[in-house]
Amino acid sequence: MSAYANGGGAWSPVPVRSRSPRLGGGGGSGPPGVRELAEEVERLEIDGDGDRQRLLHEYDIEVEVSGEGAPAPVDGFEAAGLAPAVLRNVARRGYESPTPLQRYAIPIVVAGRDLVACAQEQTGREKTAAFCIPVVSGLVAAAAAGGGSGCWRRDGRSLFDRPGPVTPRALVLAPTRELANQIYEEANNFSFQTELRVVVAYGGIRMHDQLHDLKSGVDLLVATPGRLVDMVEGSWVSLEAIKYLVMDEVDRMLHMGFEPHIRRIVDSMPKESVRQTLLFSATLPPKIQSLASEFLYKHISITVERIGSSTGLVEHKVEFVNDGEKRGFLLDLFQEQSVGVANSKKPLTLIFVETKQEANSLQNWLCSKGFSATVIHGDRKQQERESALRSFRSGTTPIMVATNVASSGLDVPNVAHVINYDLPKSMEDYVHRVGRTRRGGEAGTATAFFAESNHPLAKGLVELMTNANMSVPEWLLEYAARPCYGGSHNGARGQRGSGGFGGRNYRRHSDNGYGGGCYGYGSGGGGGGGYFGRGGEFGGGSCSL
Repeated sequence: MSAYANGGGAWSPVPVRSRSPRLGGGGGSGPPGVRELAEEVERLEIDGDGDRQRLLHEYDIEVEVSGEGAPAPVDGFEAAGLAPAVLRNVARRGYESPTPLQRYAIPIVVAGRDLVACAQEQTGREKTAAFCIPVVSGLVAAAAAGGGSGCWRRDGRSLFDRPGPVTPRALVLAPTRELANQIYEEANNFSFQTELRVVVAYGGIRMHDQLHDLKSGVDLLVATPGRLVDMVEGSWVSLEAIKYLVMDEVDRMLHMGFEPHIRRIVDSMPKESVRQTLLFSATLPPKIQSLASEFLYKHISITVERIGSSTGLVEHKVEFVNDGEKRGFLLDLFQEQSVGVANSKKPLTLIFVETKQEANSLQNWLCSKGFSATVIHGDRKQQERESALRSFRSGTTPIMVATNVASSGLDVPNVAHVINYDLPKSMEDYVHRVGRTRRGGEAGTATAFFAESNHPLAKGLVELMTNANMSVPEWLLEYAARPCYGGSHNGARGQRGSGGFGGRNYRRHSDNGYGGGCYGYGSGGGGGGGYFGRGGEFGGGSCSL
C-alpha cells in the first residue's frame, strides 16, 4: 500500500497513509475532530450537499492508495481538469469541495486509469458523484473534440423500425432499481445543459417503455444486469463502443447472483486495455479482487476509512433476543425512544427483516400499535417502492421495514437508527445494512437482534467489533468459540455490547471477507427467503399518524 505526501512541492508515493488533518490531531481511539464534526452536523441540521461536502473535506480521514503512477489527489474540483459545463453543474449541485473519496477517485478517472474503490463513509449520492462527475466530463470533452456522442440516434422514426442497436459510450451497472434510479438522477444533474443523453433500464416494468426511452439514442446507460442482458441479447443495445464501464456496489451484485450476467456483459465490450473500468464496493473480499485482476487493466486501488471507525459516531449494539420475543423487544425499544410517535422529532428508523412476508406483517403490526411505518421489498410495484421511499425520506412515515432491497446504495442521509430485526446470512450484508445509518459523518445507532439461529455470524461480529475497539459481550464471545453445528446456548435478553462501529481491516479477510466463521444456518427461527424469497401474501403500504 502507498499513499501520498507533499514533499518539496511535489506529490510522490510514500509507504504511509494519507490524511487530511484539518479538524484536530489524532491518537487514542480516534481523532478529536470527529466529535467536533458530529456536533457541527447536529447543530447545523445539515440537509444540503454543499455543507456535508465541506465537513467531509475538513474531517481527518485515512485513504490508502496502491498501484503504480497514481495521480495526486485534488483539493478542489477546479483542479481536477473537468469540462467547464460539468464544473458549472457541480457548483449548481452545491458541492463546494470534494469528499475524501472524490479527491482521489476523480483525478484517477480523469487520467484514464482503471479504479477499484472501497469506501463506506460517503452518502450514496456523494459516492455516485465520485464516478459520475469524471465520466460525464470525459464524454463531454470527447464530444467537444469532435468525437461525437458515439450513440445511434433515431431521428423520430418508429421505435421498432431500426437499422441497428443503440451504442452507448458509458455504462453504469447497479444491483437494484432504486440505486439505478439514483445514479440516473445524478448523471442527469451533472450532464445538465450538455448534449449528453442519459437513460436508465431495470426490471419490474415493461421493457417496451424503456425501449421507447432509447429511441433517441443514449450516451450514458444506467442499468441493472438482468435487464441489460435482455436488451443486449435482443439486439436493442450494443456494448461494442463502451469507453467507460462502472460497476457500483459490485459486492452486492455478486452476492445477488449476478456474476454470470456481468461476465456476459463484459464479454460484449471492448477489451480491458481499451475501455476504462471502475469498480466501487463497500467490501473487498478475494472474489472481487479476482474479478478486478480479470476485468481491469493496471488499475489503482483506493480504500477510504469509514467515518466513525474507532469512534463513537455510531453506537453499535448487539442484543440477545429469542425469535419469539423480537416484537416485544422492539416495542420496548421504540417506546423508550418515542420513535414514530406523533409530535415527536421523528428520527428515521430502518428495520431489516429476512422475508417479504415478515416485512408486511411487521409493518402492519407496528401500525396497529400506533407507529407510523412503511415497507419496501421486491414484491411491491416500482411506484409503490418509490412512494415508500419518499414518505420515509420526508419523515411522514419515520419507520421503514425492509428486506435486503434497501441494504445498499440508497441515499437516505438522516437515518438515525438501523435495526437488524433479522440478521442476514453473511457479514457482507450486515456491513451494507449498518452502512445506512447517519451517512456522511452524522451520529447514529445500529442495533442487532441476535438469536440462536444467528450463531454462524458470531465470529464475524466479534472480529468486527474487536477491530472497531468496541467491548464485546461475553455471551457473544461464547457463541464465537463454539463449533459451527451442535450445542445450545441459553442467551439472556437484554445483554448488549456497544461502542463505536467501524474499523477497516474487516474488509479483507479470508474467503468471505470476514475471517472465516460458519456458513449456513442451523435450526431455529429467522426464516430464510432472502431478497429473492416469496413472501406469501402481497401486502404492505404505509400508515401515518
